[in-house]
Amino acid sequence: MKKLTVQLIDIALILLMNIFFLHLSVPIAIISSLIIYLGIYSFRVYDTQTMKSYTESLIKTTVGTLISFILILILYFFLSKYFNRYFFLYNLLFTIIILPILHKIEYKIYEKTMPVKNYLVIEKKEEIGHIMQEISEKTLNKIRFTQYINPNPITLDEIIKQNDQQTSSQIIHGIVITDPELEKHVKPQIQHYKEEGMDIEYLPNMAEKYLNRIPIEVAQKFKEYYEVIFNNVQTSPAQQIIDKFFGSLLLIIFSPIMLIISIATLIEDGRPVIYKQKRMGKNEKIFTINKFRSLKEAQINEYNPNEDIEKRVLKTGKVIRKLRLDELPQFWNIIKGDMSIVGPRPEMIEFHNLMSSQIPFYNYRLKLNPGITGWAQIHYKHTSTLEDYIKKTEYDLYYIKNRNIFLDLQIMLKTLETMLGMRGAR
Repeated sequence: MKKLTVQLIDIALILLMNIFFLHLSVPIAIISSLIIYLGIYSFRVYDTQTMKSYTESLIKTTVGTLISFILILILYFFLSKYFNRYFFLYNLLFTIIILPILHKIEYKIYEKTMPVKNYLVIEKKEEIGHIMQEISEKTLNKIRFTQYINPNPITLDEIIKQNDQQTSSQIIHGIVITDPELEKHVKPQIQHYKEEGMDIEYLPNMAEKYLNRIPIEVAQKFKEYYEVIFNNVQTSPAQQIIDKFFGSLLLIIFSPIMLIISIATLIEDGRPVIYKQKRMGKNEKIFTINKFRSLKEAQINEYNPNEDIEKRVLKTGKVIRKLRLDELPQFWNIIKGDMSIVGPRPEMIEFHNLMSSQIPFYNYRLKLNPGITGWAQIHYKHTSTLEDYIKKTEYDLYYIKNRNIFLDLQIMLKTLETMLGMRGAR
């Protein structure tokens, strides 16, 4: 299922409806249709799991459309004469009636027509099977790992030669290399099958593509490959300019909300309104982070700073933590250059010291500025255990390796869904 094709179909349908049914001018129709599209995109309407469930698709499409209307209202305020009086009603009905049904049909077509690909894995199943199973589940079992073998050239040749006698559902379509050390034992055979047109995949590529993270054990197997990449990561000067510009702009836009939060916190629990804390920044440079105080003061357990955290939350804090509004003062950290809008979340010093000694590759999170939001925040829950921190680090490593302006825009859009508590971290 080509997600881009699905998205282009949606944009075209919304645009045609606004031009031919509501008779909007082309420029207004294009702008408003794109805003509606971005609204529903930000709530992951185009994720395969969302398209699979009609109910989830309906809920997310409705919320995304309503969020987009907030931005369109600003446009409507200045250009109301160019809008049809029924614009909001008809667009809402169109998106929540047509799009979820269309997406469900597209998903069914994908499920029935997408061919299954069987892969042979060069590794013991007990070593890597859990990751392969996760990849298979993410692809709705359209990618299956049917055989696992030790790196034996004779065994490999025998299995591939059996393809001519196998049914279509049993044929091996490709080979997965899970360890460069194991590849050495069958390199001539791998090269031969590659030249014959067989699909040769490397586990890092498959894991990143389908899991959207870099599993630590995969990074360890391909240590040299990842170390070269991570050691060459650098911050773009253009990114620094973008951060300072948008940090200043967003600080101005959110200043009324920040004033309301400040007054509410003062009334409920007095000073301080702003909570300052030392955090670990880029290249292990310690900086002071600014947040709205959402907790009552208490002694922190240095081995588990999040212990009993829910018992200390202020009434105001429950709201601002849920909507992540406690992070708003960090726009000042962005202007100062300590943080970016998007990046790995900055950790407390106690947590950093604890995790950096237990999680391989952990310190590579610090190759870029920490961010207000990030890839781990929109994909994973709040972290409280070592297992959680390992998984969060895997998402952070994916971001560090693949960061670009388009990935940043995707994260910023999908942060809306996280802020409303529909997905990701608290």
